Amino acid sequence: MKTRSKLLAFCGLLIIVSLTAAADIPFLTGRVTDNAQILSPEVNRLLSDSLKMHELRTTNQVAILTIPTLEGESIEDYANRVFNEWKLGQKGKDNGVLILIVPSEKRMRIEVGYGLEGTMTDLAASRIIQYIMTPRFREGDYDGGVTDGTLAVISILEGGYVEEAAGFIGDDASSDGTGLSAMDSADISITERILFGAFIFGIIGLFTVIGILTPGFGWFLYFFLIPFWAMFPIIVVGTRGALVCLIIYLIAYPTAKLALKHTEMYKKAEKDLSTKGHASIGGFTFSSGGSRGSWSSGGSSGGGFSGGGGRSGGGGSSGSW
Repeated sequence: MKTRSKLLAFCGLLIIVSLTAAADIPFLTGRVTDNAQILSPEVNRLLSDSLKMHELRTTNQVAILTIPTLEGESIEDYANRVFNEWKLGQKGKDNGVLILIVPSEKRMRIEVGYGLEGTMTDLAASRIIQYIMTPRFREGDYDGGVTDGTLAVISILEGGYVEEAAGFIGDDASSDGTGLSAMDSADISITERILFGAFIFGIIGLFTVIGILTPGFGWFLYFFLIPFWAMFPIIVVGTRGALVCLIIYLIAYPTAKLALKHTEMYKKAEKDLSTKGHASIGGFTFSSGGSRGSWSSGGSSGGGFSGGGGRSGGGGSSGSW
């Protein structure tokens, strides 16, 4: 009888130890929770702003979490626990994504909500990890790896492709006629080119103007828009024309921004952003945002940090470096 009691007590102790050994789930305090402290303050803020803009455009909730250790737990189980505890994404849509990095164990995972598994497929998540994040992490460049990986996730969720986000073309791109050469030689009429041009240049042009006018965050938009200026104009003006557009953008954007920096309008906006947290420029109102800005299920700037009730069933991909 005593032996049985000791055995039960021992089993109970093992259960308690296993439960307490599991890594804690941190509070959801923002779109970027850098508990492993691998990101610079500037990158932390810029990623938070970028994810906030993505949520405003799509209602998707993407969160980044870095932790020191998994405490022996598998990264798949931990990522799923965090996702469902934070309830990323909208209730009923389940449109959330969690990017988890554990630098001390050289492990990472992209956990995808039910509603985005058709867009952010396991293969797409795997390729982002393998081709975009892993090379940077191996060089010790966490800022670059997390930034590039996050922008790739955003690109795919907004209709882009891993090849575009990674800066490479797949092995079969040239063989099946879907590569850059096929786009360059697309047989479309002048009317279609004009309509495509109005759509493409209207959108990226608007964000370019906003970036030039906005103090601080405008420099993030400068780098964010580079792949868009490099790829989208190909449909309208071909690869050579797109290269010209990209070169003009790379030179004209910083030139205009530096020239505008000395104007009273820009100085006033910069002061308002630092003191009031918002500024009005040319009819547009901008807020400073940042990693400590609030977010909610609807993407508003109301108080509190919370997910929207989304769920994940374990979709996504894991990797190591």
